[in-house]
This record gives sequence, structure tokens and C-alpha cells, in this order.
Amino acid sequence: MAPRELLVRLNEDALFAMPFCDAYWSRLLNCSYHYEQEIEALLRVARHDRYTFVDCGANFGYWSILASSRAFGVQQAIAIEASGPNLGQLKRNAELNGNRFRYLHAALAGRSGDFVRIHGARHEKFATVPLARAEPGCVETVSLDGLAEAGLIDASVPLVIKLDVEGVEIEALRGARGLLAGDCLVICEEHGSDKTHAVSRYLAEQTSLERFIFDEDNGVFMQLDQLKGLARMKKHSWVGYNVFATSSEHWSKRLLSASWPPK
Repeated sequence: MAPRELLVRLNEDALFAMPFCDAYWSRLLNCSYHYEQEIEALLRVARHDRYTFVDCGANFGYWSILASSRAFGVQQAIAIEASGPNLGQLKRNAELNGNRFRYLHAALAGRSGDFVRIHGARHEKFATVPLARAEPGCVETVSLDGLAEAGLIDASVPLVIKLDVEGVEIEALRGARGLLAGDCLVICEEHGSDKTHAVSRYLAEQTSLERFIFDEDNGVFMQLDQLKGLARMKKHSWVGYNVFATSSEHWSKRLLSASWPPK
């Protein structure tokens, strides 16, 4: 079929454009499906707060669109995407929503100024390959602390950082030590196939952040004290699961007050 665009209205103030019959995002057409409901539960309970949403591995910008919409408190948002084709769709979605969030073409890493190549057959599964030097089509890396030093992230305001960067989560966390020490909540993807729970193990052993996971059976968040709790959560090897981590009492309270369905 000739390339076509499909527009989905996520709420009265949020439009999401995707390629027609996209294998990943077409699930949004199922009205009974809720994409990553644990993140939506958090953002709903925090809708009266003021924070910046940092969308790392933004893909087409789904969460930046929602976080900056009226239903979620019109938060400031910046979407960071390494893939050139994905960036084109991300730009389209920013324009559809009045350019109310910023976007940046870069790859998250432990430090800024290196170069990577993007590869993969599926837009939601692109990975990065480190390069020794710049080459045609490469992408420059950025660290989260580097973005704050450059003034692209305001570290003086509360932050929600979503890390979905296909295996580079730990490096991205290493490059965000300054931000994570402040009023910050980070959402990290743990892959269901990783029996070592590498991301959560790093958070437990190398940081002082409190960790939380979403209990789907009861629709609430619970504190993750031992990694065996994460093993019980990983029901499917092909699914990504979100772990929430913070040193902020404010964000801990928000997580523990969130529920799905929303109250």
C-alpha cells in the first residue's frame, strides 16, 4: 500500500500521528488497551505538579505529547531520539500539537560528544553501535548531566526522566548522577528476557535511589526492596517492564498514591 498517515486522538488536547498499519503503535486503535498504564497512572496523579518531562528514546513522542497536554498539567517536555526516521515522525507530532514540546536528535550515553551508528529493522527496537570517530549518518551522544550543563534541562525544577534507550540505560544513568541527586524521578525499562535484572541491580548496588514497581494485579505501586520481586513481575520474556527510582520524598509519595484505573 502507498504510505499513509493515521491520526489518533489520545485526548481532547493530544494528537498522535503514525504510519498506517504500524505494527507497534496500531494497538492504540484498541479502545480497551492502555499503553504503559503505570506511567499514565503516575502522570495523572502528578498533573497538578510542575515538572519537566525528559523523554529519552522518545520514538514518535507519545509520552511527550501526553505530558504536555492539558489533561496531564501542560508540563514542559523535551523528547530525545537517536533515529533519523523516528525524528521525522517526532517532529510531525510536535507540529500537530502546536510545538508545545521540544525535541532533540541525539543518542543518550554516559557522556556527551561521542558518536554512534543506529541500526535495526524495527523503529521501536533500534540499537546503537559505538564509533571511534564521526562518520556519515552517525549521531552524536549526549549525557543527561551534559544537557543540564548546556542549559537544555533545568536542574532547578523537578524532573521525570523516562529512559527507554534499548540497552543503554545503565550508561545513561551513569551520565545522570547530578540530576538523580535532585528532585528527580527516573523510569527505566527492564527487559523481560533479562534474568539478571541488570538495570535494577545497578540501581540497587550503585545508587541510593529507592526503587518501585507497578503491581498489575492490584493496580498500585510497591517498593522494590529485593530483586526477586522483579522476577515475579516479569511474566513475559518479550515485554519491557518499567522500574521507577528516586531519592525524592515527593516523588515517592506520588508513586504510592497512584493507581490504575485512576481514582
